Formats: sequence, C-alpha cells, structure tokens
Amino acid sequence: MAKKQKKEVYTVKQEVNRIRVMPLGDRVVVQPEKFEEKTAGGIIIPDTARQEKPEKGTVVAVGEGKMNDDGRVLPMRLKVGDKVMFSKYGYDEIKIDGIEYFIIAETNIVAILK
Repeated sequence: MAKKQKKEVYTVKQEVNRIRVMPLGDRVVVQPEKFEEKTAGGIIIPDTARQEKPEKGTVVAVGEGKMNDDGRVLPMRLKVGDKVMFSKYGYDEIKIDGIEYFIIAETNIVAILK
C-alpha cells in the first residue's frame, strides 16, 4: 500500500520564513494572487486565455526604506502580510523554489487592501 504524500500548505508568515531574498531600499517582495480558475458563472478559464498579470498580492518581505538627501532612511509604510494593489508593469519577476514573486518599489504600490 503506497503512502499518500501530504501536500504542504504555507501561511504568509511561514512563507516569509522560507524566502531567501531581502529587498534593498524602498522595495518589497510580493507574492502575487493566483488567478481564478473559474468565472462566477462557472466557466473554466484556460492558462492560454490568461494574458494579464495579477495586480494584487501579499507582501512577504520589506526593505529598510528609501534614503533621503540628508542620508536618513525613511521608514517603509508597508509591512509583511499587507495585501496590496500595484502598478501593472512596475515590477521585476523572480522565482524562488518554483514560486513566483514580484520585487516592487514602494512608489509602484498604489493601495493597501483592507
């Protein structure tokens, strides 16, 4: 009898502990939301039809902040666990252990979702 493998599920807090990237300056690392596989009417959306990248996600790492002209570091307004909306084209994509993340400057974060 074969053993069933247990699928690992990570919360945001656990995910942060696993991430091996620390953003510099006023940048944050965001794990993008997954696209819905079905519409509200039950229509299944195939991968080939999804051309737009997500514009929402969860902050998993935060840099120290931006340095001003006086040499002081301005603290970040974002914190780990914040759900955010960001500019559609204002990020760099990275993959860590097969998981996609976006590195985004704080100025490209347009809103914190509550």
